[in-house]
Amino acid sequence: MSDGKAQANEAKQQKREEKKEEASIVRIAGRDINGNFKIVKALMQIKGIGNTMAEAIANVAEEKFGIDKSARIGMLPEDKVSNLEAIMKNPLKFGLPEYLLNRRKDRETGESMHLIGSDLTVRVRQDIDYDIKIQTWRGFRHQYGQKVRGQRTRSTGRTGATVGVTKKAAEQAKKAAEQQQEKKEKK
Repeated sequence: MSDGKAQANEAKQQKREEKKEEASIVRIAGRDINGNFKIVKALMQIKGIGNTMAEAIANVAEEKFGIDKSARIGMLPEDKVSNLEAIMKNPLKFGLPEYLLNRRKDRETGESMHLIGSDLTVRVRQDIDYDIKIQTWRGFRHQYGQKVRGQRTRSTGRTGATVGVTKKAAEQAKKAAEQQQEKKEKK
């Protein structure tokens, strides 16, 4: 009996150790990612990589480097993770189509690239500043904190104090103003 319990305890301990290894944090493209995520979901945690791009990267990684799409990101060795990063940084080199990139025909260089993480954040901020500088319509909208892409603004996007006025409140304010005016005239 005690032998069976000892073996069961050993098996439980071994499973716990395996789960600890799986639950590790993996650092990809400057972002900490939970090691329990499968590759596609893990890649989607990185800014600049959506569902379609993550699927495409996982497919290329499976073809070129033999990385199983259903594998947990925490279980991959360091060289496989670096292979994933290489695909993310230069997807055109690995045969991904240009329409998947988030920066086609760049304004400054004219080449197509895919930006991720803080590089994407910085470049978007630079684009907004450039629009403000050359005084485009988009630049004005950004400058004044208005909606930029043609959305309606009559009833949405309001900030600050309430805009709407009820009829009763407006009438009471008008009456109060008239009464104060009459008092000033009597004096």
